[in-house]
Amino acid sequence: MKTTKYFEFRRLLSDRKGIRDEWIEKVVKNPDRREVQEDGRIRMWGAVDSAEGRYIRVVVLEDGVTVHNVFFDRSYKG
Repeated sequence: MKTTKYFEFRRLLSDRKGIRDEWIEKVVKNPDRREVQEDGRIRMWGAVDSAEGRYIRVVVLEDGVTVHNVFFDRSYKG
């Protein structure tokens, strides 16, 4: 999985440490929803069954592959 340095830094935060690589990869490959931001980055959402059905938001760079940010999105309802 390709990532940015920003992602590696943010991943150390306590609320993100439990997010597994396989969850991120699943959302990138098959998102429930996908949006392109004005800056070209792509937001993707997906439910994580093994995390009590909570949703994560994955933000990738314009290439559609490099992970820039990920977090549990409490406001997204699917």
